[in-house]
Amino acid sequence: MPTTRSLHLAAEIGGPPRYDVASHIALARLAERGTLDFVTFRDSFARPGPDAMAVLARVAPETTRIGLVPTVTTTHTEPFHVSSAVATLDWMSRGRAGWHADVSTTEAEARLFGRRPAAPAPALWQEAGETADVSARLWDGWEDGAGIRGPSTGRAPSTGRFTGRDAPHPVDFEGTTFSVKGPARVPRPPQGRPVTVFDATTGPAARAAARHADVVYVRASSPERAAALRDELRRAAGAHGRDPDGLRVLVALTVDLGDAETAPGPGPESGPPLAGHGTYFRGGPVDLAELVTHWYRAGAVDGFHLTPLTPGRDLERIVNGTVALLQHRGLFRTFYPGGTLREHLGLARPANRYAPRGAGAAS
Repeated sequence: MPTTRSLHLAAEIGGPPRYDVASHIALARLAERGTLDFVTFRDSFARPGPDAMAVLARVAPETTRIGLVPTVTTTHTEPFHVSSAVATLDWMSRGRAGWHADVSTTEAEARLFGRRPAAPAPALWQEAGETADVSARLWDGWEDGAGIRGPSTGRAPSTGRFTGRDAPHPVDFEGTTFSVKGPARVPRPPQGRPVTVFDATTGPAARAAARHADVVYVRASSPERAAALRDELRRAAGAHGRDPDGLRVLVALTVDLGDAETAPGPGPESGPPLAGHGTYFRGGPVDLAELVTHWYRAGAVDGFHLTPLTPGRDLERIVNGTVALLQHRGLFRTFYPGGTLREHLGLARPANRYAPRGAGAAS
């Protein structure tokens, strides 16, 4: 049935470890040509590979519109540094940054750092949620425009300290495993708060996502299951006092587009078949467009996060095949209407919690 909601599409550009920045830039530009909302770059303490934040910081000046979302592992990482790094990426990309919060679960990964043993998943995801919470507070710690008008503006001449509205707000946050006094070193980012992404595959992760995420990944083998997960997350967000319409739920799907087109499975609700409990799609670009169209028109999802099995081959087929067909059907945009990742996702710029009422939201 027709819908006025916007369809959102994102893609992973990492894949097997590669240390040639030109290949990452080429993939990001390809995704930008297809007007995808954002690209992601996965990172993990468990496997070798380049640092996701550093790679996308290098990609930022080589792109102009597409959002950039690196994975950031909150376990064994200081929340203050997480906040500063993500805010810096938002400045360097002129408001196109997000971050995918992840956790480190194994003893082998814990030994890499030697600071503490591995912890149970619920504790790790609680810590990830607290990192998201304190990061938002740190980003709000500077009022909009404060601290960026020059080295002397807003500083007391005798002390060099910021005064008045240019003075940053301390955070004084106490979490279960860390404390942050603040204030932030980096002025409030262009988006106010860069986009926060969680993968809600497990229960503890879903609970953290409902409280803190702007974008949530789910895995489902049918549109009915995807719709149920989306409704559950929206209800949980509302229970935390959030506006459920400020949450974007994307189905995470690994795609292998190396095969020829395949016939859809039987039945009016099936579409092209999914394998691997809803995490894997194998077929052709037209098949993938049929699946996206069917699930989206059914109101099951806000969009899809696609991980190409072979990035160079499959992303090209996603953009030139699947996306082109969705655009032809009027389901996906043909240009970026704004410049920030929040604008791509239809998310409002958050008001600053420390600003006077009515003064924190940007137009």
